[in-house]
Amino acid sequence: MSLHFAIILISAALIAPAGFTQEQKPPTLDELVAKNIEAKGGADALRALQSLKLTGKMLVQQGQIELAYNQTKKRPGEVRTEATLQGMTLVHAYDGKEGWKISPFGGRKDPEKMSADDVKSLIEDAEIDGPLVDWKSKGSTVDYLGTEDVDGTLAYKLKVVRKNGDVNFVYLDPDHFLEIRTLTQRVEHGAQTEVETDLGDYEKIAGVFIPFSIEAGRKGSPDKQKIIIEKADANVPVDEAVFRFPTAASK
Repeated sequence: MSLHFAIILISAALIAPAGFTQEQKPPTLDELVAKNIEAKGGADALRALQSLKLTGKMLVQQGQIELAYNQTKKRPGEVRTEATLQGMTLVHAYDGKEGWKISPFGGRKDPEKMSADDVKSLIEDAEIDGPLVDWKSKGSTVDYLGTEDVDGTLAYKLKVVRKNGDVNFVYLDPDHFLEIRTLTQRVEHGAQTEVETDLGDYEKIAGVFIPFSIEAGRKGSPDKQKIIIEKADANVPVDEAVFRFPTAASK
């Protein structure tokens, strides 16, 4: 190979845009959202999924402690999460209007109402679809920010600004278009927080792909909680009372 020809090849490689060739144009925001919905099972399957009950385990303190884990979600936006260890059960619940909790590991066995800041994460937990589906009707704005490396995967990065001002950076796998990571930025009690969540081991439940591995914690912290789902039940009957603040206990 002549030196001149080698220089041409090197120059061409440097000029070529990273991630996309001239023949392969980068996807648009609408295309990515549409592919995400289709990857999850399609709009019809998502709409048909009205409730979801997840059972498994939660690992904390770098996997040294294991708790039994249960979460129930119900449309349009209710959620109850329980974590049990040695006969004590932590509860976080949201009924679509207000949130409450029971924190026995902190010595508080009676239900307490949660602040508006603490409820923010529960509102997101209550979503069966995730932040991208029906984002316009939720009052969010979404921008496509290109690609970014996520542990060796060049993922599509979208920025979701919710109606309450919270920001979700959503990273989609380039092959399957499912969420592999979210980074949530919000203000809680006057301080900016960043929570990083890695999603994986998707399984199809009632026609919809659900992550069975969820690892979350403060960005940069080595100590993250890991949730491993062992069983998922779709469209199970759910008593609305499980989401509401226990009135008898409040007397």
